[in-house]
Amino acid sequence: MIGIDIVAIKRIENFIEKHGNKGLERFLLPSEISIAKKPQTVAGFWAAKEAIAKALRCGIGSELSFKDIEIYKELTGAPAFRLLHGKEEKFEIIDSSLSISHDGGFAIAAAFILTASSKS
Repeated sequence: MIGIDIVAIKRIENFIEKHGNKGLERFLLPSEISIAKKPQTVAGFWAAKEAIAKALRCGIGSELSFKDIEIYKELTGAPAFRLLHGKEEKFEIIDSSLSISHDGGFAIAAAFILTASSKS
């Protein structure tokens, strides 16, 4: 399954100016805040979480929240994610890949997820 999302970096810059760290804590985990030093990265993480939720066909809501998804960097620097709070088992993820890019004032993310139900 594939999910894609795009967000204007300026929208995230405005959000950070208005709400600061408290705003970031609404949708990012402490581990994510520690590596998201620039608004472009924060926008990429937002887009990534939305793309992951779309790939899982549930969207962000009661079934899967922003805080159920952790974005991290692999040793190579490539973005990756894991689901928390038992959601990995719930969605039966077998394999996944995440790509995040920024250009022209936008951040875009694509999530590719193979689940037990999508394999059959």
